[in-house]
Amino acid sequence: MTSKSKISRRDLLRGATVTGAALATGLAASDEALAKSARPIKWDHEVDVVVVGAGASGFPAAIVARETGASVILVEAENHIGGHAILSAGNVPLGGGTSLQKKYGIEDSADLIFQDLTDWSVTEANGATDYRYNDREIIRAFADNSVATFEWLTAHGVVWVDKMPDTLGGGGVGNSAPREHHAAIRHWPLAQSGKPVDAALQTTAIEAYGGNGLMRSLEAAAQKAGVQILLEYKMKAIHRLNGRVVGIAVETKGRTLNIHARKAVFLGTGGSTGNVNFRRMFDPRLTEEYCGLAGMPWSDQDASGELAAMAVGASLWGLANEVGEFGWTITKPEQLGCQYGYRTLQWLPGSEVFDRARAAGLRIVNWQDAITVNMLGQRFYDETGSQFRGNGYKSIDPYTPGSYLNAKNAKYNPANWLNAAMAGIGDGHNGGGAIWAIFDAEAVKRERWIPTPPNVDIANGFFFQADSIGELAKKIEMKYQRVPMLPENLEATVARYNSFVDTGTDEDFGKPKPLYKIATPPFYAAWATPVMHDTRAGLRINARCQVVDMEGQVIPGLYCGGESAGGFSQHGLARALCQGYIAGTWAAQESAAG
Repeated sequence: MTSKSKISRRDLLRGATVTGAALATGLAASDEALAKSARPIKWDHEVDVVVVGAGASGFPAAIVARETGASVILVEAENHIGGHAILSAGNVPLGGGTSLQKKYGIEDSADLIFQDLTDWSVTEANGATDYRYNDREIIRAFADNSVATFEWLTAHGVVWVDKMPDTLGGGGVGNSAPREHHAAIRHWPLAQSGKPVDAALQTTAIEAYGGNGLMRSLEAAAQKAGVQILLEYKMKAIHRLNGRVVGIAVETKGRTLNIHARKAVFLGTGGSTGNVNFRRMFDPRLTEEYCGLAGMPWSDQDASGELAAMAVGASLWGLANEVGEFGWTITKPEQLGCQYGYRTLQWLPGSEVFDRARAAGLRIVNWQDAITVNMLGQRFYDETGSQFRGNGYKSIDPYTPGSYLNAKNAKYNPANWLNAAMAGIGDGHNGGGAIWAIFDAEAVKRERWIPTPPNVDIANGFFFQADSIGELAKKIEMKYQRVPMLPENLEATVARYNSFVDTGTDEDFGKPKPLYKIATPPFYAAWATPVMHDTRAGLRINARCQVVDMEGQVIPGLYCGGESAGGFSQHGLARALCQGYIAGTWAAQESAAG
């Protein structure tokens, strides 16, 4: 008999049900606590495959599994479907020779995708590498299933804008061929506004709201296939018995229920950037003030899938991609004066979640119309500075796969607005604190802004107005402004910047020919703090999207895809859609558990 001192956590996981309670506060729970957590489970629902998350990976997984013959329940924490994907522009970088690529004479192949997305030599102008840390097994599976996923989406009702695939909206999508396909918006009301777009735009517009047409089409396909969709069911834990995942615990309207998965559980929970302590494992700077997560308040990225899987032994993977300074993991805001300022997402009063979004924001067109200051009221960088870039078709031209010249020939540009914003004020804190855009009445006219609610969030401290610069500084008070802004600091900053307009030279940060003084009251301070977006690190998976543990072994019955899965640096919908397609295929073929 094995002695108690020699029983490993893995032995316990093989022989007991782990509800997640013992490990919810960390992986350092004792073996005794794990053993005590074992108890019989009363199943409230039983089904072959349970899918967690009604987003870009969850819907394909659910539909494919159902059409393969499995019974499927899809649970969603929110009271609506779509996740982050329904709010996206609907740009889908699937390639390899899709029917739309072929229609427009674009040559592509699975091998070319694989070569592109694993090329160590692709380097951005700031020295970041887009593909160097990608998992080859995962990229090979994506490359081999990319065409099949595109044609499957088409067959399941997704309508594409009929134009040549291009480079719009992509990041980390490969240098050798244009692969961005654009889902049509279609006729459904938008999550952002509660209204449909004009009929003339429903099948023609790109770089807009195509995620709406993509996800509503998949919702209709899931309903047609017979997928049971349960809204407001939040997964709380994964059940693992005798080494195998056998179901999940969910919370719904104050009740805790257990759902038995006879074959498999798929995690499509959307990533982790909304969980402050989880994201700080990758980057300690990402403290509470980075509260404007893209996609919220429609959907969160709360790391619930990652934490539940880690509690039953899963490993994280591809962590370097999360802090790689390429693409849109964290972005400059483009909507000012509101909490949720992501660049392509603007909440409007007709949205069902506007009561939580609270403001649409002021969309800034020209950063010559404002300066940005830290909590001390001091500028820190050229406001026109760019955010991190991501590789796409002909980003490098000429391009030789695997050649050191791809980096050597790049013209260095540090693109450090984000790093400067997160640098902090030297007060011992990790986070950079609140960042404010400062502008005047003339800037309001030039940008054609209306700086009143519902466009700005005054009540919650994301927007301030005053008749003098000094009074403006005194008014800036809210939960993330951890020190008072001294009026004399902001007055000196504005006066110095105005002198640069007179001379035409920004002597401090090199802003190209400052154009406009900040001199006409009223004066404004609008929230302009960096916005969290992509999750590019997550659970370790293999080519079949099976979750892998800390010993490199598959956890039977557990699958994952999309932003909760690691090993894939690409921005966008394609990896989520393709991994859902792959996982649904294999999950439905699992042998049923007892």
